[in-house]
Amino acid sequence: MRKPLLAANWKMNPVTGATALELARAVSPAAAEHAGQVEVAVFPPFCFLESVAAALVDAPVGLGAQDCYWERSGAFTGEVSAAMLAGWCDWVIVGHSERRGYFGETDEQVARKAAAALEAGLSVIVAIGEREAELEAGETDLVCSRQLGAVLEVLTAADADRLVIAYEPVWAIGTGRNADPAHAGATMEVVRRRLDGAFGTEAAGRVRVLYGGSTNAANVVSYVELASCDGCLVGGASLKAEEFSSMIGAVASVEARQAIRPAPPDPPTGEGGRGIRPAPPDPPTGEGGK
Repeated sequence: MRKPLLAANWKMNPVTGATALELARAVSPAAAEHAGQVEVAVFPPFCFLESVAAALVDAPVGLGAQDCYWERSGAFTGEVSAAMLAGWCDWVIVGHSERRGYFGETDEQVARKAAAALEAGLSVIVAIGEREAELEAGETDLVCSRQLGAVLEVLTAADADRLVIAYEPVWAIGTGRNADPAHAGATMEVVRRRLDGAFGTEAAGRVRVLYGGSTNAANVVSYVELASCDGCLVGGASLKAEEFSSMIGAVASVEARQAIRPAPPDPPTGEGGRGIRPAPPDPPTGEGGK
């Protein structure tokens, strides 16, 4: 079974190093208590990586960066390469919608970052998701398939163990509007079918798929109970130690219950995953998809 992952994306928070250390230390007890059921990783700003790493040295908490650049070194003022991060981190996030939206990152650039991070030995969370207008136009599957396809073009089945895909609908991030679990589950099933097609069933089965977007202690269980979901990428709630610790405990409880249940039956043939949607068509050639 894939071990659930709760990944705490702190974004451009907190403002001081002292607060970052306090937050890291405050979530460590819950992570240690439930280490057998849940993997936990925190993603502070670049400038706090060294101090947070020291604070977590004896804690079962992974450490990651929120972005990286694809070149190993060179005249790229302000950038931090995956090779540089490898000395401090276990993880890196690429393709977050705030990077795509505010800084104009393309699908192809996200793919280059993912490949560079994996080459440097990091585990990678690749974020994908549709904007509100795309949701309303019924384009969720097409957009997510295109974004994911660009990454899968440059990876192989050998990367499966260190690859995580996070479905984060843009309209749900920081808005308090978390996606309906049925919608999230259907989209994550689309992701899984794309992974199956790219890597084969066995390797694809090792890739974890997360949900992200206004997750908190009150709704996290509704996502991790989905057969297609292996945890959450958490934003604002991860800045509150008590809230995030409650999320860790809630996910551990779900994992403990599911560990003693028989495996669910295979979905009906030809109905696309959990029977919610058919598989989408491949995106047009030249748009970064497969």
